[in-house]
Amino acid sequence: MFPYNNILFLDIETVPQQPAFEGLAEDWKKLWEHKSQYLTRNKEEETASAIYPRAGIYAEFGKIICISCGFLQGSGTGKKLLLKSFAGDDEKIVLAEFTEMLKKWSAGGSRFLCAHNGKEFDFPYLCRRMIVNSVPIPALLNIAGKKPWEVSHLDTMELWKFGDFKSYTSLNLLAHTLGIPTPKDDIDGSMVWEVYWKEKNLPRIVTYCQKDVVTVAQVLLRMGGETLVREENIEIK
Repeated sequence: MFPYNNILFLDIETVPQQPAFEGLAEDWKKLWEHKSQYLTRNKEEETASAIYPRAGIYAEFGKIICISCGFLQGSGTGKKLLLKSFAGDDEKIVLAEFTEMLKKWSAGGSRFLCAHNGKEFDFPYLCRRMIVNSVPIPALLNIAGKKPWEVSHLDTMELWKFGDFKSYTSLNLLAHTLGIPTPKDDIDGSMVWEVYWKEKNLPRIVTYCQKDVVTVAQVLLRMGGETLVREENIEIK
């Protein structure tokens, strides 16, 4: 059903650019206050400062601290999933290293990217932050000027919708629905900013991000009627 061995599964983790609202420059404070007006309507108890931890989901106010990728090798019960992550405090280095890998990998022929809600979040966020950091967007990510059938992007959430655009299904819920063990046993997305800025525990975030990549790959395999990757066949490079 899918060219599994030609797919790069990915997930990104993002955080606000500062530990707290108070750390922003005055012009950025005003811009976030304006943005937050649309997020706090009818919620008088929420302020621009209080909801600043959410800023990481917006490419204008956040930054990427981790990109985790997964590649499938082999087939059947012997298939392997190889994981590789690019993470650090310097976003430009993270993006440049990921871009270099993607260019080399995509040079091998027809290639695809796959993420959960990737078309709405991961893929455009990566492109926006690459522009901000003056990192050239790789051809596989750049959809400018391409016809829909020329875009090699797969999205497990979109596939699960089957044309229904009314609902959002989280990766965790979808995995549970399909009987796939979910490894979200440590942190969730809402905690990433605190783990990064307060705990300063980037390795913990990398582990969390890699678990998401594993789940995305397993979900796509399950949707295609394929056997899942055994736990002992998941390797970190």
